[in-house]
Amino acid sequence: MIRVGIAGYGNLGRGVESAITQNDDMELKAVFTRRDPAALKIAAQGVPVVSLADAEQWKDRLDVVIICGGSATDLPAMTPALAKHFNVVDSFDTHANIPLHYANVKKAAGDAGHTAVISAGWDPGLFSIARIYATAALPVGENYTFWGPGVSQGHSDAVRRIEGVADARQYTLPVPEAVERVRAGENPALSVREKHTRLVYVVAKEGADRARIENEIKTMPNYFDEYDTTVNFITAEEMKRDHSGLPHGGSVIRSGSTALGDRHTVEFSLSLQSNPQFTAGVLAACARAAVRMNSRGETGCFTMADIRPADLLNMTGEDIRAHMI
Repeated sequence: MIRVGIAGYGNLGRGVESAITQNDDMELKAVFTRRDPAALKIAAQGVPVVSLADAEQWKDRLDVVIICGGSATDLPAMTPALAKHFNVVDSFDTHANIPLHYANVKKAAGDAGHTAVISAGWDPGLFSIARIYATAALPVGENYTFWGPGVSQGHSDAVRRIEGVADARQYTLPVPEAVERVRAGENPALSVREKHTRLVYVVAKEGADRARIENEIKTMPNYFDEYDTTVNFITAEEMKRDHSGLPHGGSVIRSGSTALGDRHTVEFSLSLQSNPQFTAGVLAACARAAVRMNSRGETGCFTMADIRPADLLNMTGEDIRAHMI
């Protein structure tokens, strides 16, 4: 049995807790939190809730820790810190900062002899693999990634961290005309702004400066500054009534040509009723891979591009060859 710890118990942490129940080679052993452990109630029966400050005390009792924090401020600190004591997996999704995060985690995990898988999920993650495979098959062509329509957990978390914001949801919306042009094989040169728009719903705290909040959202680097963004202020009741779900999805499309001039389009798409529940399933699979890689002496930091596909599955090689190939 793979002994798993969860660091963070928000939407994603609860999703990982649920995902573990569908993997019969895994067992949840502890949940680490920055909140008061005595006040945190989890779904799993008999699993201790432990202060994150005491996580090091569990370093010999866990095979891997799945870190369920936000990419804006949590994971850049939490993942290197925990990688000193455990094999770890995270879902860091600020694409522009992945090289820096990788370098920081690689040093922490490598120095300690641990294995870290970062930026796991569906994008980065499964979409990354789709881009790699399609590019390998069609080296002459262009990749296009469209997200949504759906709620981005990372972007919503980034908005909630703005002073004066009580709650927020951010919807990413692909521009339909851009998607159709790509599917038609036009290979258009599209700016970030031409591919997506962003729609943000904000519950502001009483007395908060709404104009300042809107400006901070629209000018936030790596999140909103390159997009046409609409910000709507709503009540907490409206948020609960109309925006309690966390759907998402999107497509990776590669359009290109082979040597004799034939045109080809490769598309990989997802439609998710619950972004955190699906992402949690990917994280659980990557946790299995991290443990297997560590057992082979593969230490340091890795992305899903570095993982053997077979390491993700709770299947033997014989079963994979019989049912998956």
